[in-house]
Amino acid sequence: MKWFMFKAFFLASLMFLAVLFGMQQANEGITKMKGFHDESFKGAFTFHENDTGDLQASILGKDVSSHDLQQKKEKLEEMKAYNLFSSMGKTFSDSISAITDNIIHFITDLIRGQN
Repeated sequence: MKWFMFKAFFLASLMFLAVLFGMQQANEGITKMKGFHDESFKGAFTFHENDTGDLQASILGKDVSSHDLQQKKEKLEEMKAYNLFSSMGKTFSDSISAITDNIIHFITDLIRGQN
């Protein structure tokens, strides 16, 4: 069993390293395919300071401010969207918690001899 676990761990580690190596090779291949290193090429998320010193973010080239996020939050609150799965999950977790709580109280009462 120890030998099997050692081999499984070794293979998993080897595959993980192979994936990391492959990602590095793909990145270098993309850079070579472009033919040059472009500093203006930005990632999906960028942060920069404006003239007043405030930090601004842009997602896929579109500027995003906290004011925009606040408007979206208010809009979502106004919609009062009902999520069936969320309410089912909350009901399920509340019932499981109540059942577990009752079982624990019952067992502690049995141990103390109060039942």
